Amino acid sequence: MFKGNPIGLGGPEIKAGQDAPDFTAVDNGLQPVKLSASKGKVLILSAVPSLETPVCDMETRKFNEEAGKLGGNVEVWTISMDLPFAQKRWCGAAGATAVKTLSDFRERSFAPAYGTLVKDGPLAGLSARAVFVVGKDGKVTHAEYVKDITQEPNYEAALAAAKKAAG
Repeated sequence: MFKGNPIGLGGPEIKAGQDAPDFTAVDNGLQPVKLSASKGKVLILSAVPSLETPVCDMETRKFNEEAGKLGGNVEVWTISMDLPFAQKRWCGAAGATAVKTLSDFRERSFAPAYGTLVKDGPLAGLSARAVFVVGKDGKVTHAEYVKDITQEPNYEAALAAAKKAAG
């Protein structure tokens, strides 16, 4: 939903217990980052429409604040269709150093694989708001598709799942 209006999403709905689909996104230095290269770490994958919007900004700042408290075996990746240049600018302005921002613009492999690609409406082509926790073994331990894109996710549930997965 976007402001109470239904939107269609492309891709499968990811559920806890299944293998996390691999994807490649681009970091702020324009380098590819693959999920499969992070085996052995716990990841919080935070999908947002755009860092340049109020709720996405607030969510990413919150996860950035919490990321520093999670320890070295847990990383927070915020993934959007924003260009890496805009993500880098946002990180600098927000002082975000603990969260890794990744752009799905080049390969568009994350949103379709995780069922977050918005298919219609004014946000078509962007990613819906969702949070996934991937354990050290590459399995999804938590999945939340936020019912309305304009709402924040359940931070406590995602953080608790990440802490549990980290042991």
